[in-house]
Amino acid sequence: MIIKIQLFAFLIFINLKSNAQWQPDARLTNDSSTSFTSYNNSRCIAAKEDTVHVIWEDSRDGAPEIYYKRSTDGGISWGADTRLTNNSFTSWFPCVSVNGSNVHVVWFDDRDGNYEIYYKRSIDAGTSWGSDIRLTNDSFASGRPTIFATDSVVHVAWGDTRNGDVREIYYKRSADGGNTWGADTRITNDPNDSRHASISASGLYVHVLWIDLRDGNYEVYYKGSGDGGLTWGTDTRLTNTSTVSEYPLLTASGSVVHVVWADGPVSPSNIFYKHSTDNGITWQPDVQLTNSSTAISIAPSLTVFDSMVHLVWQDNRDGNNEIYYNQSLDEGVSWGTDNRLTDQVASSESPFVTASGTAVHVIWQDNRDGNYEIYYKQDPTGNSVGIEENSIEYSFSIAPNPVRRGNNFVININSQPDTRNSKIEIFNALGENIYSEKLSSKTQTIYSQFFSSGIYFVKVIDGEKMLIQKVIVQ
Repeated sequence: MIIKIQLFAFLIFINLKSNAQWQPDARLTNDSSTSFTSYNNSRCIAAKEDTVHVIWEDSRDGAPEIYYKRSTDGGISWGADTRLTNNSFTSWFPCVSVNGSNVHVVWFDDRDGNYEIYYKRSIDAGTSWGSDIRLTNDSFASGRPTIFATDSVVHVAWGDTRNGDVREIYYKRSADGGNTWGADTRITNDPNDSRHASISASGLYVHVLWIDLRDGNYEVYYKGSGDGGLTWGTDTRLTNTSTVSEYPLLTASGSVVHVVWADGPVSPSNIFYKHSTDNGITWQPDVQLTNSSTAISIAPSLTVFDSMVHLVWQDNRDGNNEIYYNQSLDEGVSWGTDNRLTDQVASSESPFVTASGTAVHVIWQDNRDGNYEIYYKQDPTGNSVGIEENSIEYSFSIAPNPVRRGNNFVININSQPDTRNSKIEIFNALGENIYSEKLSSKTQTIYSQFFSSGIYFVKVIDGEKMLIQKVIVQ
């Protein structure tokens, strides 16, 4: 059977020389009380073009409240702190999502005598804010919400104890950009604890991740919807280890779903990654991204922009907690090397990452000032790929694409390659190099009968430049 897959073509121009340009740390908060980023299943930073939105929990007013700050010039300068909640009770664990000029925020709040989920939005990119909207209403605790907005649909998931002492994962959505909300939907149903939901969406596909105690220890579970959250598939167990799997987070781009978590979570604890290329139907094997027998690597956060995957996490390999970064240029097939972003005697914790335009933006909480404050850092070129000045631009095409097994496909390069140091490499979805040949001309014929059905990544390397493109064999 021919699997019909909507192909989106992408090209990446990459200067193989290091182009990381991480800027100095910028302190975003400055008060004598604590300012905390949230738990990693939430997201405390989001960006759309040059506007960067940051949200955190702050106790400067006594009880913790939710605060917001933005930059309208890509993180170069920042506006004033904006207090989003104002009550004498505790407001915790905020999460933010951006869709166009709409900024959506959720948190949980005990103003009603027990913890409930609250929502707030701005329709003018954070300039002004609407009123608080209570999303849950039951006599038990609802907490640690996560939110994701796409088009006019806003998706929210959280943990809830209304079914007894153990938590279950619940979901609700708004189909009109947050104006009105549908009913609560119970996502999990087992007698053990389910917690720390993470949510993402791409088109009509909605993806929810959580950790679950049904197997005797916490494992990562997944559930998907193909109709915008109206109906849901079955639970899928993504991890199977004898240790605790913790700090889960997922994000989706097109049909690719990316998942990251920490396995430990006490010493040693390492960061793991896996992905699905078919909207969560099947999953590739686990990929271990850190490899320490003594360090604690936890609280991973990732974001996706086209084929680029950006990952940050908290790591104590240096003797204290620091923020580390890694990236994949090919939708998670292969990964680079770890990059240490902070270098302080104090503790740097709970990072979050987003990308927009050419920049990668990172925030975290840091106690270098004697109390926890919010810090920010950016790489203005980290979400782009550079070509050296005066270099010859080039591209290549693959035809046909998709290609049937048994037929050949041809790679055509639109300029004369440097045949002294040029080659074609092809990788499968597991990142394994299955083809490598030196380039001798502008046209290369690949015999697809040697490939199984699936997704492959074709890399054309020409001197210090490299291009990547996806090909589907049916």
